[in-house]
Amino acid sequence: MRKCPNCKEEIIGRSDKKFCSPYCKSNYHYEHNKQKESSLFKQIDKQLKINRKILKNFNKAGKATIRKDKLLTEGFDPKYFTHYWKNAKGEVYLFCYEFGFLAKKDAKGIERFILVQWQPYMD
Repeated sequence: MRKCPNCKEEIIGRSDKKFCSPYCKSNYHYEHNKQKESSLFKQIDKQLKINRKILKNFNKAGKATIRKDKLLTEGFDPKYFTHYWKNAKGEVYLFCYEFGFLAKKDAKGIERFILVQWQPYMD
């Protein structure tokens, strides 16, 4: 009697079948790979998720302006983004999923980010 390495249930089917279901196969490999040394892909994915979370937290109304250093101290890294959008003025907003940012300097020379949320007209 063969047992599934993920859930320990009896395996029914082909003699070379190793898992009882596609879910168990996927879950087993996910858990197994989670324990491996972190890859570049995982590091990038982690930073993108951090960036998204920070942008979402500081942009509750759909548009906001915040000092660049405030986001950086929270763990935001502007080098990581998923896509970009260029407005009619030629300014390029960088996005982490549905939350975007644009680096600007104010009249006093302080670096700020303009935060926006993706809108249908941006397609």
